[in-house]
Amino acid sequence: MRIMIAEDSVLLREGLTRLLEDLGMTVTAALGDAETLLRAVAAEPPDVCVVDVRLPPTFTDEGVRAALVLRRQWPGVGVLVLSQYVEERYAVDLITGQASRGVGYLLKDRVSDVADLHEALARVAAGGTVLDPEVVAQLLVRSRRRDPLDRLTRRETEVLRLMAEGRSNAAVAAALVVTERAVEKHVTSIFAKFDLPVAEDDHRRVLAVLRFLDAADGGAGRPPAAPHSARRWHRHA
Repeated sequence: MRIMIAEDSVLLREGLTRLLEDLGMTVTAALGDAETLLRAVAAEPPDVCVVDVRLPPTFTDEGVRAALVLRRQWPGVGVLVLSQYVEERYAVDLITGQASRGVGYLLKDRVSDVADLHEALARVAAGGTVLDPEVVAQLLVRSRRRDPLDRLTRRETEVLRLMAEGRSNAAVAAALVVTERAVEKHVTSIFAKFDLPVAEDDHRRVLAVLRFLDAADGGAGRPPAAPHSARRWHRHA
């Protein structure tokens, strides 16, 4: 797997390079700013770009803006965004865009587990989606003022919350003590009530949690149950 890294911290950049190379990956470039990253990708697209949210010169949103450019211009290149904190607006822009397959958003302290990082990169490279559970939890809280969950039945809400924990249909069925076929019907109903177009179901599972954030205005209210999967990230193949 060919990786490019955009990280302004020299220590973290070199540390990630060594870590990924120890995992058998090829780091084709390790860069300190977004503009250099985009030029490097244009010259030789990698399989995945690992991008810090905040890069020079202003250290605000250069990294995530570069990630959005990558998703538009090189949709075959996976993008794994790393952030010190949950940047809600940036996460929404990245995940709910049209080219939102092959994308991940993880907090930096989540990548300390080498096996998890390797699996996240593999999923993103394969076109999957990887979300930090803290990102999912905060985005759900942010959206409560205009809550499409009100359209769901109690059982559909339970299914959605378990989906937000990254559980498969089989795991949801086991948790709710129902058949997997019943869960499939609930998931299909959730997709319909959220007006999600027909697409890969794994992609729609992510949007089922995040779709309504497009219209959210940042209001806060009573949050849903915290995901039990906070120890790991939210993932879809």
